[in-house]
Amino acid sequence: MTFKLNINTTLEELLFQEDTDRDRKITKEDRGPKCFKVVSTDGQTHEIKGTYFLSNLLQELALAKNQGLLEADILLSRIEEAPTDRISRMIRTIFWNELTRTIDADGISKILGDDKTESRVKRIYVPYADSSAQAYYKKIAAKFNLELVILPKEITPEFVKSINSKPGILSLKLTHDKGVPFVVPGGRFNEMYGWDSYFEGVGLLLDGRIDLAKAMVDNFCYQIEHYGKILNANRSYYLTRTQPPFLSSFIREVYEADTSIGKVWLEAVLLIAIKEYETVWMVDGKRQTTNTLNRYLAEGIGIPPETEPGHFDEVLAVYANRYKLSISDFVEKYQNGEIHDTDLDAYFMHDRSLRESGHDTSWRLDDVCANLNTVDLNSLLYKYEADFAYLIETYFCDKFKTDSKIYTSAYWLSQAENRKQVMNDTLWSDKQKSFFDYNFKSKSLTKFDSATNFYPLWAKCCSQEQANQMRLSLMRDFKVKGGITGTSKKAIEVLSKGKVQRQWDYPNGWAPHQMLIWKGLLNYGFEKEAFELMYRWLWMITRNAVDYNGTIPEKYDVVSCTHKVYAEYGNVGTEFDYITTSGFGWMNASYQYGLSLLPKNRIADLNELLDPDDLF
Repeated sequence: MTFKLNINTTLEELLFQEDTDRDRKITKEDRGPKCFKVVSTDGQTHEIKGTYFLSNLLQELALAKNQGLLEADILLSRIEEAPTDRISRMIRTIFWNELTRTIDADGISKILGDDKTESRVKRIYVPYADSSAQAYYKKIAAKFNLELVILPKEITPEFVKSINSKPGILSLKLTHDKGVPFVVPGGRFNEMYGWDSYFEGVGLLLDGRIDLAKAMVDNFCYQIEHYGKILNANRSYYLTRTQPPFLSSFIREVYEADTSIGKVWLEAVLLIAIKEYETVWMVDGKRQTTNTLNRYLAEGIGIPPETEPGHFDEVLAVYANRYKLSISDFVEKYQNGEIHDTDLDAYFMHDRSLRESGHDTSWRLDDVCANLNTVDLNSLLYKYEADFAYLIETYFCDKFKTDSKIYTSAYWLSQAENRKQVMNDTLWSDKQKSFFDYNFKSKSLTKFDSATNFYPLWAKCCSQEQANQMRLSLMRDFKVKGGITGTSKKAIEVLSKGKVQRQWDYPNGWAPHQMLIWKGLLNYGFEKEAFELMYRWLWMITRNAVDYNGTIPEKYDVVSCTHKVYAEYGNVGTEFDYITTSGFGWMNASYQYGLSLLPKNRIADLNELLDPDDLF
């Protein structure tokens, strides 16, 4: 059934009646009658009842209004659409497009107009060696009031500190004066983030957007070639940091989704991925430690500039008192080099490194990150080595030539096996039956219960016996109503000792952890557990979207099953009028990924919003 409605009139009447808290949404917290009579332009009437259906009507009206329509046919089938069908369709047909950006004449205004850019100065940094990009941005600079800065040939921490007061976007790949597109996380995050992009890519591939997933791999390779690493994100203040390494997985999944992309492309990106592995991760004394395992180690000088005012005040107060200064005076002297304090330098080295890890922030990594061989990083690098072996054997007749060496699969399998052995010797606890981060300074396991301890399941670098034992602790210590917590409750109670809550810790849960753990459980034959955790996570997303006008946020409190998370930076993706047009990147991907794996009978249960505690 179709109703031709006057868009503005219907929208105003619906909001007046049902949006009682006047936030331009219809949620379960509104106190309207939850029953609205639509009247078509030819006099037909129909009653729409309940929060979910009313919010769907609001969204359909908003979509029509956004298209500039005064009247539109509104389909009753869209209003009464099953929740999983609606959420998945919105992600597939609207959200990915809304999250896509290009750094060219067509897209640069959207990027440089956000709240991370100084209002008076729109600045873009371009690599020293990319002369074609320099010429292109010079050509469009005047039109967009653009300040073009060409980076030096060598980018040092000292240089990056010198431009922290002049923030700007870093250019990405151009092809024939067109920006190669990429997906942003959403909300205030309006740049290409590191590990977010891989998980977004998983969702894109499921939704048939191979072109866009491939483009993101191409932009990653551009970053390695011109900035020396895959950046935390393409902002000027991230030039000294990389991010969790997922490039080999991204390459493999994109290529195998459509091998017609061609071996020329595969060879080119594999060469660059091997270069990243060797130059970013395997340089002795930097991100590789003497025990041959790896750590996060972000370079930089001073206070990370992207944090909100006051973020470090609790830490800085200790040092300000030491020097008998106010916090503001101490910061000024520390930042301009009048005060040198090696303890504080070390603290910020660890802080930048935990941001490089993607887990910003967690008590697991606070003031210690650069001293840790983390389970997550070493699992990811094992996956690189295994992927390199697979790709070389499968697509290059077991012989792959770089500038300096000819590689075979046997070489990379040997690297992977060596890493696996050292991980077992160093990171595995026979007593706790778990992997833990290893502090190579104190020569001890941290014994900190984190969702990252289960990465070996995803990377397939643990034995079946270890997997059996890890499954038990996962379901006992991390499973809650809405999925998997970032850390166990016990770990936070011991380590945080009543301090401020960190956003990557209990009770919060994040999409990448869920996705990696689902796949890890399936790798070792634990379908029952995997499907239960998928259901719990998707139920929470669906329940919140139904109750809160389609909200798809950055993260959840998975214990209370709510998007109302206030730790540190709050929650991205919750502020919008009428309709969310983008959701949040890796949350969108986790929804599509979970639906692709979950049995049909469980999807039917999701549409009925059956409580997971009643099913499992």
